[in-house]
Amino acid sequence: MKVNGTHYRSLWWDDVKGALQIIDQRWLPHDFRVQSVETLEDYAAAIVEMRVRGAPLIGATAAYGMALAVADDPTDANMDRTWEYLHATRPTAINLRWALDRCRAALAPLAEADRAGAALRLAHEIADEDVEINRMIGVHGLSLIQEIAAKKPAGEPVRLLTHCNAGWIATVDWGTATSPMYQAHNKGIPLHVWVDETRPRNQGALTSWELGSHGIPHTYITDNAGGHLMQHGQVDLVITGTDRTTRRGDVCNKIGTYLKALAAQDNGVPFYVALPSPTIDWTVSDGVAEIPIEERDAQEVTHIQGRNDGEIGVVQVTPDGTPGGNPAFDVTPNHLVTGLITERGICDASEAGLAAMFPEMAQAAE
Repeated sequence: MKVNGTHYRSLWWDDVKGALQIIDQRWLPHDFRVQSVETLEDYAAAIVEMRVRGAPLIGATAAYGMALAVADDPTDANMDRTWEYLHATRPTAINLRWALDRCRAALAPLAEADRAGAALRLAHEIADEDVEINRMIGVHGLSLIQEIAAKKPAGEPVRLLTHCNAGWIATVDWGTATSPMYQAHNKGIPLHVWVDETRPRNQGALTSWELGSHGIPHTYITDNAGGHLMQHGQVDLVITGTDRTTRRGDVCNKIGTYLKALAAQDNGVPFYVALPSPTIDWTVSDGVAEIPIEERDAQEVTHIQGRNDGEIGVVQVTPDGTPGGNPAFDVTPNHLVTGLITERGICDASEAGLAAMFPEMAQAAE
């Protein structure tokens, strides 16, 4: 997608520097900064500190981290150490494990002398695959928006609501939940997007920055406003992303997603999840019982970052001594999910639906 008229991916390889370049998302939407990631410690910090964030982007970043480690030491022992080191950075998003598993499995049969080049090629491949997966999610999700638009009076926008940031900077490009929005906007379908602020890190501001850069009308709302809007008929469709989806279709996403799904069901609003296949965890069935929920630093809750008089800073919003709790994700059970938008099409949020869409993956997991 574009920033100030220039196309960017959220990460790219610089052949001259021999290093990965990332958009440091900690400073968005107020400042656009690019960082060169040059050590394994830099990779870990980028993931932990959410310089890069979003399950697909974390997976692609980890693949480049493995490539860096293998270039330095191509032994099996170092690959195993790197797998453990990077996997520990974010325990909930399954794309991280998926990418590390894929890299280790592909490199292990190769001679050590061949691993460095193969690892970098594989990282490029994973990044390019992510772009195409997300583009196709947009192609299939477009049909939902077109169906709603066809029932609207001419010129009346389709009103969408999204939570967290599942946009292009949470992936390598296009985004997941936002990809259908971009596809629809590019086809001239009028849209209006309600963007949840998504406390504690206010990642909705990133979505607003993306949509505004692309010219899509939107409004930034508090997390608690979505149910009210649904009650008053102002939301036609909810689309969110996912950091991990179980084989039966339970969806783990940014904290607050579950509450949006409850409100949507109560008000008869379709609730869809944009699901790249690498985000499916075929080893897990019951998301509430089995998915580990990352507890992040309490300061993300007790403090907030913003801009004042042109300066970006952090302020405390709680009384001194008040502790903050910060579970980063929640799980939306499959019965609250209308459907899953995948790169192969739209399916039910069920074990049968996912197995029919991705039969080879379901069989491999048995």
